[in-house]
Amino acid sequence: MPPESPPVAAPAPDASAPFPPTQPGLLELFLAFAKMSLAGFGGVLVWARRGIVEQHRWMTAEEFNETFALCHFLPGPNIVNLSVVFGARFRGIAGGFAAFAGLVGPPMVIATILAALYMHYGDIPALRRTLAGVACAAVGLLIAVVFKMMMPLIKRRDVTGLIILTAVFAAIGLIRWPLQIVLLVAIPLSLAITILTRRMVRA
Repeated sequence: MPPESPPVAAPAPDASAPFPPTQPGLLELFLAFAKMSLAGFGGVLVWARRGIVEQHRWMTAEEFNETFALCHFLPGPNIVNLSVVFGARFRGIAGGFAAFAGLVGPPMVIATILAALYMHYGDIPALRRTLAGVACAAVGLLIAVVFKMMMPLIKRRDVTGLIILTAVFAAIGLIRWPLQIVLLVAIPLSLAITILTRRMVRA
Protein backbone atom coordinates (compact mmCIF):
# COMPACT_ATOMS: atom_id res chain seq x y z
CA MET A 1 0.00 0.00 0.00
CA PRO A 2 1.34 3.48 -0.76
CA PRO A 3 2.55 5.37 2.25
CA GLU A 4 0.18 7.89 3.65
CA SER A 5 0.90 11.40 2.38
CA PRO A 6 1.69 13.98 5.04
CA PRO A 7 -1.16 16.30 5.96
CA VAL A 8 -1.21 19.51 3.99
CA ALA A 9 -0.62 22.52 6.16
CA ALA A 10 -3.46 24.99 6.25
CA PRO A 11 -2.64 28.27 4.50
CA ALA A 12 -1.72 31.07 6.83
CA PRO A 13 -4.30 33.82 7.03
CA ASP A 14 -3.55 36.87 4.97
CA ALA A 15 -2.45 39.53 7.42
CA SER A 16 -3.05 42.25 4.87
CA ALA A 17 -6.73 41.37 4.41
CA PRO A 18 -9.02 43.87 6.14
CA PHE A 19 -10.91 42.56 9.13
CA PRO A 20 -14.69 42.97 9.07
CA PRO A 21 -15.90 45.74 11.39
CA THR A 22 -17.02 44.62 14.81
CA GLN A 23 -20.65 45.03 15.75
CA PRO A 24 -20.85 47.20 18.89
CA GLY A 25 -23.69 46.53 21.30
CA LEU A 26 -26.06 49.15 22.66
CA LEU A 27 -24.13 49.59 25.91
CA GLU A 28 -20.85 49.82 24.00
CA LEU A 29 -22.31 52.49 21.72
CA PHE A 30 -23.55 54.50 24.70
CA LEU A 31 -20.25 54.28 26.57
CA ALA A 32 -18.14 55.04 23.49
CA PHE A 33 -20.06 58.20 22.64
CA ALA A 34 -20.23 59.23 26.30
CA LYS A 35 -16.44 58.97 26.44
CA MET A 36 -16.13 61.01 23.24
CA SER A 37 -18.44 63.72 24.54
CA LEU A 38 -16.69 63.96 27.92
CA ALA A 39 -13.28 64.20 26.26
CA GLY A 40 -14.43 66.62 23.59
CA PHE A 41 -14.29 69.95 25.36
CA GLY A 42 -14.35 72.50 22.56
CA GLY A 43 -15.58 70.02 19.96
CA VAL A 44 -16.41 66.31 19.83
CA LEU A 45 -15.49 65.78 16.17
CA VAL A 46 -11.80 65.26 16.96
CA TRP A 47 -12.51 62.58 19.54
CA ALA A 48 -15.33 61.00 17.54
CA ARG A 49 -13.03 60.39 14.58
CA ARG A 50 -10.27 59.09 16.84
CA GLY A 51 -12.62 56.70 18.64
CA ILE A 52 -14.52 55.45 15.58
CA VAL A 53 -11.66 55.21 13.07
CA GLU A 54 -8.44 54.78 15.05
CA GLN A 55 -9.40 53.18 18.36
CA HIS A 56 -12.39 50.89 17.70
CA ARG A 57 -11.92 50.66 13.90
CA TRP A 58 -15.66 50.64 13.35
CA MET A 59 -15.20 52.68 10.16
CA THR A 60 -12.43 53.37 7.72
CA ALA A 61 -11.25 56.95 7.22
CA GLU A 62 -13.10 57.10 3.90
CA GLU A 63 -16.35 55.81 5.43
CA PHE A 64 -16.12 58.35 8.24
CA ASN A 65 -15.61 61.19 5.78
CA GLU A 66 -18.58 60.07 3.69
CA THR A 67 -20.86 59.67 6.72
CA PHE A 68 -19.83 63.02 8.18
CA ALA A 69 -20.36 64.68 4.80
CA LEU A 70 -23.90 63.27 4.74
CA CYS A 71 -24.53 64.64 8.24
CA HIS A 72 -23.58 68.14 7.04
CA PHE A 73 -26.65 68.20 4.82
CA LEU A 74 -29.10 67.04 7.50
CA PRO A 75 -30.84 69.50 9.83
CA GLY A 76 -29.33 69.81 13.27
CA PRO A 77 -25.81 69.71 14.73
CA ASN A 78 -23.41 67.65 12.59
CA ILE A 79 -21.92 65.58 15.40
CA VAL A 80 -25.38 64.75 16.78
CA ASN A 81 -26.46 63.62 13.33
CA LEU A 82 -23.31 61.52 13.12
CA SER A 83 -24.09 59.73 16.39
CA VAL A 84 -27.63 58.85 15.27
CA VAL A 85 -26.57 57.73 11.78
CA PHE A 86 -23.65 55.72 13.15
CA GLY A 87 -25.67 54.00 15.89
CA ALA A 88 -28.51 53.19 13.51
CA ARG A 89 -26.05 51.69 11.04
CA PHE A 90 -25.07 48.96 13.50
CA ARG A 91 -28.08 48.55 15.81
CA GLY A 92 -31.00 50.17 14.06
CA ILE A 93 -33.21 52.70 15.82
CA ALA A 94 -32.15 51.50 19.27
CA GLY A 95 -28.50 51.99 18.32
CA GLY A 96 -29.21 55.52 17.15
CA PHE A 97 -30.87 56.34 20.47
CA ALA A 98 -28.03 54.74 22.46
CA ALA A 99 -25.32 56.70 20.63
CA PHE A 100 -27.36 59.91 20.87
CA ALA A 101 -27.94 59.47 24.62
CA GLY A 102 -24.25 58.82 25.21
CA LEU A 103 -23.26 61.90 23.22
CA VAL A 104 -25.77 64.34 24.71
CA GLY A 105 -26.53 63.03 28.22
CA PRO A 106 -23.27 63.48 30.19
CA PRO A 107 -22.37 66.91 28.69
CA MET A 108 -25.90 68.15 29.41
CA VAL A 109 -25.49 67.37 33.09
CA ILE A 110 -22.05 69.00 33.22
CA ALA A 111 -23.18 72.06 31.25
CA THR A 112 -26.11 72.59 33.61
CA ILE A 113 -23.78 72.52 36.62
CA LEU A 114 -21.24 74.83 34.96
CA ALA A 115 -23.94 77.27 33.91
CA ALA A 116 -25.09 77.57 37.52
CA LEU A 117 -21.51 78.18 38.65
CA TYR A 118 -20.89 80.71 35.86
CA MET A 119 -23.85 82.77 37.01
CA HIS A 120 -22.06 83.34 40.33
CA TYR A 121 -18.40 83.45 39.25
CA GLY A 122 -18.52 84.52 35.57
CA ASP A 123 -17.07 87.99 36.24
CA ILE A 124 -13.76 86.68 37.59
CA PRO A 125 -10.95 87.78 35.17
CA ALA A 126 -8.98 84.56 35.65
CA LEU A 127 -11.98 82.52 34.52
CA ARG A 128 -12.37 84.61 31.37
CA ARG A 129 -8.70 84.16 30.48
CA THR A 130 -9.07 80.41 31.02
CA LEU A 131 -12.05 80.26 28.67
CA ALA A 132 -10.11 82.21 26.03
CA GLY A 133 -7.30 79.64 26.25
CA VAL A 134 -9.76 76.79 25.92
CA ALA A 135 -11.20 78.43 22.78
CA CYS A 136 -7.71 78.59 21.20
CA ALA A 137 -7.12 74.92 21.99
CA ALA A 138 -10.49 74.01 20.45
CA VAL A 139 -9.56 75.78 17.20
CA GLY A 140 -6.24 73.91 17.11
CA LEU A 141 -8.00 70.56 17.58
CA LEU A 142 -10.45 71.39 14.79
CA ILE A 143 -7.64 72.27 12.38
CA ALA A 144 -5.85 69.02 13.25
CA VAL A 145 -8.89 66.85 12.51
CA VAL A 146 -9.51 68.72 9.23
CA PHE A 147 -6.04 67.72 8.04
CA LYS A 148 -6.67 64.11 9.11
CA MET A 149 -9.91 64.01 7.17
CA MET A 150 -8.11 65.39 4.10
CA MET A 151 -5.54 62.57 4.10
CA PRO A 152 -7.76 60.00 2.28
CA LEU A 153 -8.25 62.51 -0.55
CA ILE A 154 -4.52 63.19 -0.72
CA LYS A 155 -3.59 59.49 -0.62
CA ARG A 156 -6.04 58.70 -3.43
CA ARG A 157 -4.77 61.77 -5.30
CA ASP A 158 -8.36 62.90 -5.65
CA VAL A 159 -7.63 66.20 -7.37
CA THR A 160 -11.30 66.89 -8.07
CA GLY A 161 -12.25 66.45 -4.42
CA LEU A 162 -9.46 68.74 -3.26
CA ILE A 163 -10.45 71.41 -5.79
CA ILE A 164 -14.09 71.32 -4.63
CA LEU A 165 -12.96 71.42 -1.00
CA THR A 166 -10.76 74.47 -1.67
CA ALA A 167 -13.48 76.23 -3.66
CA VAL A 168 -16.12 75.73 -0.95
CA PHE A 169 -13.69 76.93 1.74
CA ALA A 170 -12.85 80.04 -0.28
CA ALA A 171 -16.51 80.79 -1.05
CA ILE A 172 -17.71 80.47 2.55
CA GLY A 173 -14.65 81.32 4.62
CA LEU A 174 -13.01 84.05 2.52
CA ILE A 175 -15.60 85.56 0.19
CA ARG A 176 -18.36 85.14 2.82
CA TRP A 177 -21.02 83.90 0.45
CA PRO A 178 -24.15 82.44 2.12
CA LEU A 179 -23.75 78.80 3.11
CA GLN A 180 -27.07 77.73 1.58
CA ILE A 181 -26.24 79.15 -1.86
CA VAL A 182 -22.77 77.59 -1.88
CA LEU A 183 -24.16 74.17 -0.95
CA LEU A 184 -26.92 74.37 -3.55
CA VAL A 185 -24.20 74.79 -6.18
CA ALA A 186 -21.48 72.57 -4.71
CA ILE A 187 -23.60 69.46 -4.04
CA PRO A 188 -25.02 68.96 -7.57
CA LEU A 189 -21.67 69.91 -9.09
CA SER A 190 -19.71 67.42 -6.99
CA LEU A 191 -22.25 64.65 -7.68
CA ALA A 192 -22.13 65.30 -11.42
CA ILE A 193 -18.33 65.28 -11.47
CA THR A 194 -18.19 62.05 -9.43
CA ILE A 195 -20.68 60.25 -11.70
CA LEU A 196 -18.89 61.45 -14.82
CA THR A 197 -15.49 60.40 -13.47
CA ARG A 198 -16.70 56.90 -12.59
CA ARG A 199 -18.26 56.43 -16.02
CA MET A 200 -15.00 57.45 -17.67
CA VAL A 201 -13.05 54.98 -15.49
CA ARG A 202 -15.43 52.13 -16.34
CA ALA A 203 -15.26 52.97 -20.04
